[in-house]
Amino acid sequence: MENKNLDKQLNESRKRQHSVQGDMAYLMEVFGDTLAEQQGYKDIDGMDAIHLYLINKHHWLPRDVRAMSQTDLQLALHQEMQGWTLPKALR
Repeated sequence: MENKNLDKQLNESRKRQHSVQGDMAYLMEVFGDTLAEQQGYKDIDGMDAIHLYLINKHHWLPRDVRAMSQTDLQLALHQEMQGWTLPKALR
């Protein structure tokens, strides 16, 4: 019986973790849309806009920016994301 409870807790924890990761990925995509609009990018949005912004701002290589983890991208965009909130229509 105890094993079943532990399995259930583990699976619930996994579900929460993946849900949070998915939420963060969504927020980054939408922030990329906002960034693309602010920067005047044409035909580029989401994560591609984030990558292009960091390439242009820091002169980093595309392969290096694309290899960054979600957490590293959030850190690199910390200042840009200050005060930004998910638009009400997308919540």
